[in-house]
Amino acid sequence: MTTDPRHQTWFLDQLTKSEFFHQKLHEWKMLSVAEAVEAFRGETLRWNLPDLGISEAAWNRVIHRGIKPVTVFAHPQVLMTIPGSTGYYRMLSMVSQKSMVRVGLTVNAYETGTSLPDEAAAQQIARHLNRIISQLIEFDEEVNARELDLWRGMAAGTQAQGSWQNAKGERVEALVKGLIQRRLRERGWVVTESPDGGRMELSDGRVVTFGDEPDIAFYKGDRIRAAVEVKGGIDPAGILERLGAALKSLNRAREENPTAVTILIVQGTSLTGRAKEDLELNRHIITHWFTVESLLTGEAVRAEVFELLGI
Repeated sequence: MTTDPRHQTWFLDQLTKSEFFHQKLHEWKMLSVAEAVEAFRGETLRWNLPDLGISEAAWNRVIHRGIKPVTVFAHPQVLMTIPGSTGYYRMLSMVSQKSMVRVGLTVNAYETGTSLPDEAAAQQIARHLNRIISQLIEFDEEVNARELDLWRGMAAGTQAQGSWQNAKGERVEALVKGLIQRRLRERGWVVTESPDGGRMELSDGRVVTFGDEPDIAFYKGDRIRAAVEVKGGIDPAGILERLGAALKSLNRAREENPTAVTILIVQGTSLTGRAKEDLELNRHIITHWFTVESLLTGEAVRAEVFELLGI
């Protein structure tokens, strides 16, 4: 890769955005929800097309292509049974969560799986989305199952872009938090977690919080065991100020527990020679530090961070 600092900065921006989108794919459980929908025995359901907002032309086009109707058209029973399935059909219809609110259908809680719609809400959602899906299918001369996946992908990409824009200066922090949250979920560490993912209880009795000062903290009982601070600014002129803020936060963790592991993750493009000297001088406060670049591109670095956190 080029050594031009400007190119490296843009490469990091591209990599950060790509990984952010990748995390959203997992956070929204797009694959697992799709698999659950595909496995649902839709043939056991009663499909009253007019009540469900499904046009006969769209239904016949799907049937004739050998595509399972349950993978295309929303059914209230599916929405009431499979957590997150509302998001599957909303993305298939390529409409946003915000636009759903504007038509009187708030679906966020249903899509995160924190709750399931009751029969009345499920009926309303299914009818509304099916009307749109039916129109989209009628616009095409032939229905292609792969194209349906692309419809969902387009909507997911638009939603992820909105989340990316909203994150602004907190993008790197959100990225690192998401990396650790995904590791905990995929490795089966999480016993319970708050609806927003900001607090997780682990199988070994530890509790992880994702907040501010520190950005990530692991507790056993009331005692902090590990603390992580993420500083994502790329401007070298402000690096010493960012390091100072991280030192204050991590120092509190060390004062509370002198054996606590403290980790700083900072963008390498912002590190000056003076900043590196300060990091070395404060090893009693910051026990380990890594660059965002090495964390995203180096499997060995990620493994080291996970090992330090005991996950």
